[in-house]
Amino acid sequence: KQCTRCHLPRGQRGLGPALDELRRPQGALELAGRLWNHAPVMFALLQQERLEWPAISPAEMADLMAYLRADPSRDPAPDLFQGQVLLLRKGCLKCHRLRGEGGSVGIELTKRHQGYDSPVAWATTIWNHSPRMAGHAGRLGILYPRFTGDEMVNLMGFLRSAAAASPH
Repeated sequence: KQCTRCHLPRGQRGLGPALDELRRPQGALELAGRLWNHAPVMFALLQQERLEWPAISPAEMADLMAYLRADPSRDPAPDLFQGQVLLLRKGCLKCHRLRGEGGSVGIELTKRHQGYDSPVAWATTIWNHSPRMAGHAGRLGILYPRFTGDEMVNLMGFLRSAAAASPH
């Protein structure tokens, strides 16, 4: 995927941090949040260089997550209430719908899809979705949401529970 084009070995100056600096014990959804946060800058740089966004398959994401030492057992249990608060606070419903309410650009979030199956599936889904999301957000004047700490864990936990409770 040519990540080393920007993420050079430690001690060499690259556009992004060295990959070995990113390797550390972390939760899988914590890493998914970090990948999501990374997307806008990377998207802008790729556009500037006229390069395409590197789509990642689930198998490639699993390998990347293993290399970066992401482990789902390091993620805490989700706080579903906080996940629902995040969905509203981050402005997700400006584009997406929840139980039929919200925007019309994105998908209905209570509809079950493969992205909810595992942290690897979630990270793959949001990675491949983020360039389109960044473009839509820019055109609509919406700030691209960023996630810190346990926020991605809480959001995914809420979305999975909402999809499980939905008759879709």
